[in-house]
Amino acid sequence: MPRFKFFLSSRNNPVRVGDFVWSTPIPLSRHQSARSIKSDGDIFIKYGDYFTAARDFLERDRYAIITQSVSQYLHRNIAPDEIEEIRIFLDKHGEFYHPAKVEAVLQAVKIPFVLNVAVTEVGKQCAQREYRLLKMLDTEYPDSFVPKVYAHGNVFTKMDQVEIWMFLGKWFEGFNEFHISLDPADEQHKIVVWDHEHGNYFLSADQTEDLYRQAARILTGYYNVETSEQISSWHHAAGDFVLKCQNREIDVKLITVRQYAPMFENDPEIGYKNPDAERLLESLLVFFLNLAIKMRIDRLDGVGEIVWSDNIAVKGVLKGFIEGLVSKPPVRSFPGSLADGFRQHLSACTHADLLDLNSAMVQSYHPMAPEVPVIRQHLEQHVDDLYRAIEQFQKYP
Repeated sequence: MPRFKFFLSSRNNPVRVGDFVWSTPIPLSRHQSARSIKSDGDIFIKYGDYFTAARDFLERDRYAIITQSVSQYLHRNIAPDEIEEIRIFLDKHGEFYHPAKVEAVLQAVKIPFVLNVAVTEVGKQCAQREYRLLKMLDTEYPDSFVPKVYAHGNVFTKMDQVEIWMFLGKWFEGFNEFHISLDPADEQHKIVVWDHEHGNYFLSADQTEDLYRQAARILTGYYNVETSEQISSWHHAAGDFVLKCQNREIDVKLITVRQYAPMFENDPEIGYKNPDAERLLESLLVFFLNLAIKMRIDRLDGVGEIVWSDNIAVKGVLKGFIEGLVSKPPVRSFPGSLADGFRQHLSACTHADLLDLNSAMVQSYHPMAPEVPVIRQHLEQHVDDLYRAIEQFQKYP
């Protein structure tokens, strides 16, 4: 049967039964490294509990989960005894999950998966919901911008009988988290990529615009034009998007889908389930404006103060949004090209219209959300940036 080995982040940090780390409580989140996870009964979850639960999950039913997942990955059936080793790397600590990279090794080939592990009640609920959403999106949308998922379930720790939920999915190999950071070379805020293998690096201006373009393209691609269903509750500060850079070209993926719901209530009298062309365009406009605001929000280095990106984000978001519309199949209730129709609709918006719409949108945000003061501080300049980007885009698409 496969051998199990455990690590923190990389092979340079092995963890073994009996090590000091094995009996140390894991942090609650990336922001609270000195605190530990507790269940409802104030039971600590130690690193040993975590690794043991992950192993128990992957060993279940004579290694059926990992064997079937590797078989799907390789597009051929394999037997459990073909897997020589299973390496579990505890990757990081988030607000909902404590994800691990799982490597299944067979014939010198390493097949990577992500194991999202949830301990808190909110995390466990999120894990079950997200597994269903990722399955649904994989079925309904042909593009693969979110992880394929293979299996999910719960495990109880041996000593304290604490329930842990987890699901196994595709690991985006070579992709890394990124955040706004201060570049010491010129004291400017830029996007830094957390490349643990080759070292952190800053993106160029062109790469940064392309990052926002691809992220907007992804979210627009998953937007359901007829029902206004969308991926929501995503945050740059949580590291929800990741990127890979090869030969200065970047590729972006979305690694989590916490919610997928309509932007508006499906009131039969309003008709959002079967919108006419005008209502469909109005819904798209609200989605786009909200997207343009949220794309500019991050935390400095992922954990610091809330920061606001420069206007290069707006240019990228507009391009990516239109690309997402172009990629969509025809819509029954909308004659002609959806992208062309929206561009005409957008060009009719005056600067005052955009200011009013954005102000109303911010009013709808939760007043206690920590990013709201930052948004309000930058809103007028944001509308200026948006209006100029739209003007320029209409002239030079």
